Amino acid sequence: MRSIWNGAISFGLVSIPIKLVNATESHSISFRQVHTEDNGRIRYRKFCELEDREVTQSEIGKGYEDADGTIVPITDEDLSHLPIPTARTIEIVAFVPADRIDPLQMDAAYYLAASGAPAAKPYILLREALKRSHKVAIAKYALRGRERLGMLRVVGDAIAMHGLLWPDEVRAPEGVAPDADVTVRDKELDLADALMDTLGEVDLEDLHDEYREALEEVVAAKAAGETPPEAPEPAAGGKVLDLMAALEKSVRAAKESRGEGAEGAEVTPLPSTSGRRPGAAAKEPAVGKEPAAGKKAATRTATRTATKAATSPKKATAVKTTTAKSAAEESAAKKSAARKSTAKASEEKRAAAKKTPAKKTASARRRSA
Repeated sequence: MRSIWNGAISFGLVSIPIKLVNATESHSISFRQVHTEDNGRIRYRKFCELEDREVTQSEIGKGYEDADGTIVPITDEDLSHLPIPTARTIEIVAFVPADRIDPLQMDAAYYLAASGAPAAKPYILLREALKRSHKVAIAKYALRGRERLGMLRVVGDAIAMHGLLWPDEVRAPEGVAPDADVTVRDKELDLADALMDTLGEVDLEDLHDEYREALEEVVAAKAAGETPPEAPEPAAGGKVLDLMAALEKSVRAAKESRGEGAEGAEVTPLPSTSGRRPGAAAKEPAVGKEPAAGKKAATRTATRTATKAATSPKKATAVKTTTAKSAAEESAAKKSAARKSTAKASEEKRAAAKKTPAKKTASARRRSA
């Protein structure tokens, strides 16, 4: 990486020669201005107002415009004599906890590379001191014609510096927050917390610029003489009338997108807020009617069973086979029991028929005697 500034870190009486290297890079696609009729390049030329002619870069200098329009010329020699001790030095002025730095102050980021072998030991000393203290260094430095504020911290095995805006360059957030008198209830916060937990964390390495990728596809298609891909129709957005319902739907959608299924997308039912005063108790279910929780539990059970059967076809087939086999065995057992019962009944009837004539003969003998 090419250095953009050479100097030294002033750490008390320790001086660390370093090179300043850009820590970030832009991948955005840039366009040229062209004439729409023939695609000719549009260029800007610099003209002197007094002489009305184009001037070269070597003829251009700096000047400060006063309030009355007078131009005060400022040369590079004038700037080189400014009484700034940080002209070629990153001067550390304090060490503070990292949470003392407002992210609003953060500007461009740079890596500080050790310049030469003699810089290795003091560089590592500062790096290890920052690690052990769990603090960041606040420093002043001069870059591109002005003194700036910076924050030094450890990134991996390197020291990085974030340019900071001066405190008076950060605007106060006056008039930004809504001034309406709005009360947020605990139940709404609970649903918001559930949505935050469902979305969870993300690995920043997985995030990418989808707009740039789509733009590259358009450029490639145009270069190949093809029709650029059309963007999908945006989803029709409806007006949100019920905040609670919107939060519940968001939780379900987030869980489904994470593959948690219908069971994972179940949201604890909350009483509707429409038509009811805040804080009013919810109505109890009528006697003889199944509570909503019972219905939801039954729905979850049925969904879980259907999901398992759908996702495990082999197990579902095995269950069907086992069920059919059990039904066949049960039917055979019933038929066998029925046959045994019929045979036993027939045997009892035959025995009763044999006993009846004997009784009649004995009665006849007694009458004749």
